[in-house]
Amino acid sequence: MIMMQEEIRIAVEVLKKGGVILYPTDTIWGLGCDATSRKAVSRLHGIKKRADRKSYIILLDQQERIPEYVHQVPVKAWELLEQITTPLTIVYPGARNLARNVINEDGSVGIRIPRDPFVISLLGAFGKPLVSTSANFSGDTPPLSYRDISPDLIASVDHVVDYYRDRVESTKPSTIIRLLDNGDYEVIRK
Repeated sequence: MIMMQEEIRIAVEVLKKGGVILYPTDTIWGLGCDATSRKAVSRLHGIKKRADRKSYIILLDQQERIPEYVHQVPVKAWELLEQITTPLTIVYPGARNLARNVINEDGSVGIRIPRDPFVISLLGAFGKPLVSTSANFSGDTPPLSYRDISPDLIASVDHVVDYYRDRVESTKPSTIIRLLDNGDYEVIRK
């Protein structure tokens, strides 16, 4: 197995060239690309066989970076980020500085701050937000482990991270919360 730092170096090279990677996230295995590159996100749509109008979740390495990609971060978001300890994606209104095809039709974007050391290091080395979508073709069941990923999907990406492939643990997608205009929120996925 390749050492973590070498694996991050290789993945970052692929991402900087507009490539799509298959990588372990803090939840389930995911497909990822540069969330600021329209071309990379379009390529990801094609690999995933997903409708262009569907948006994606993005990952950032630290919550202090959220204001770079959202016009205004509501106080409720900061409270939720401090209180909830399980993987949490918050859908923020007023997305900015991202590829248009990452942003929802209503101008919002889902952002998660992972806690996994590999993903945080990858994001820090890349220096940009990373798209995070489950490693499956659109409409298929998300894989719970690397061995559950379709060989056709594996063959379609530019790089498969050789880290955590043997990890078997109870995983599930993140909880998704949408912030509402009245300062409250609604749970979209638990």
